[in-house]
Amino acid sequence: MEKASKPRSWKQNPEAVRSDILRVARAEFARRGLSGTRIEDIAAGTKTSKRMIFYYFGDKQSLYEAVLEDCYSEVRAGEAELDLEGLPPEQALRRLIEFTFDHHRSNPEFIRLVMIENVHEARHMEKMKRLHDQNMRAIGVVERICQAGRESGVFRDDVSALALHWQISALSVFNVANRATFSTNFGTTLFEEDGQDLLRRTAVRSILCSVLARPESFDPT
Repeated sequence: MEKASKPRSWKQNPEAVRSDILRVARAEFARRGLSGTRIEDIAAGTKTSKRMIFYYFGDKQSLYEAVLEDCYSEVRAGEAELDLEGLPPEQALRRLIEFTFDHHRSNPEFIRLVMIENVHEARHMEKMKRLHDQNMRAIGVVERICQAGRESGVFRDDVSALALHWQISALSVFNVANRATFSTNFGTTLFEEDGQDLLRRTAVRSILCSVLARPESFDPT
C-alpha cells in the first residue's frame, strides 16, 4: 500500500514564509515607522529567523517597500472584485466609494503606512514601478466610470478621474488618519457604528452630487 505523502514543512512553503514575514512587518512598520522598526522584532513575531528575512527581502528598506506594495495590491485586488464593468456609472461610482471607505476603515495599518511614506516624501514609492503601474490602473477604472457617465449625460462634462480619485481618498483616509485628534477635540460619536454609517452615506452623497449633471436627481438609497 502506498504511503500517504507527508505534509509540506514550513520551510518547504516559501510563499507561506514570505506572507508571514509581510504580515508581521506590516504591523511593525505601521507602529514604529521605517527608522524605528528592527528586523529582530519582526523575526520574533514570525515563524522564521532574521537570516531568512534577509534571504527573502535583502534588507530592511526592501522589506518596507515590499510591505507597501503588498498593501496597495490588496486595495487594487479588492477593487477588481467589485466587478464594476457594465454597471450604470452612478452605481459603479457609489460601489467604489463605499468599498474605499470600508477598506480604509478596516485597515488602519495601511493608512499609517501611507502617512509614514508621506513623511519620507514618497521617495521609496517613486522608484517602485510595479506599484506605480498598479495605481495607474486604478485611475483607469475611475476614468472608465467617468467616461460612461459623461457619454450618458449622467455626469458633468468636466468630471476628472484624477480629481475624483483624490476626493474618494481624501474622505476615506481622513476618517482613519485623523481619528485620534478629531476624537480628542470633539468626542468619539462619529467613530461609533452609527457615526461611521453617517460618514459613509455622507461621503457617497457629497462625491456623487459633485459629479452628477443633475445633482437634484441623487437617490440616497
